[in-house]
Amino acid sequence: MPQDPSHPLTPQDCLVAVMVAVSASDENIRTAELVKIQSAVNHLPVFADYDIDRMKMVSQTVFDLFEQEDGLSALFGLIRESLPERLNETAYALACDVAAADGTLAEPELRLLEEIRYELNIDRLHAAGIERGARARHMT
Repeated sequence: MPQDPSHPLTPQDCLVAVMVAVSASDENIRTAELVKIQSAVNHLPVFADYDIDRMKMVSQTVFDLFEQEDGLSALFGLIRESLPERLNETAYALACDVAAADGTLAEPELRLLEEIRYELNIDRLHAAGIERGARARHMT
């Protein structure tokens, strides 16, 4: 399926971008986080038709945006433009899983999760359930 040039990111690209953003938010991308991203892309139904070779381009886009002053706003603009609303909670759940993957939640990760909740208009009660599930899955 040809890529629409007015929408440079596919919905799956947006999900990958959110996961990479959470991982990079504390300026320390940990192996556990990368493994979690890779595992999600390899195993979740939403990524069934995803071209895994796009991950590098999406990751680089996130890193490039994080270098810019308004990069986070630009990233959320791209995501809101290309991610169908029905996948907003999926994006938040994946973000929570990546944040919880290394067993610690740094302040920048918590702030970004809060921003994702706001930008994707995730209901507070739904967000609490998603967060609780991520915590339960990553308990040691």
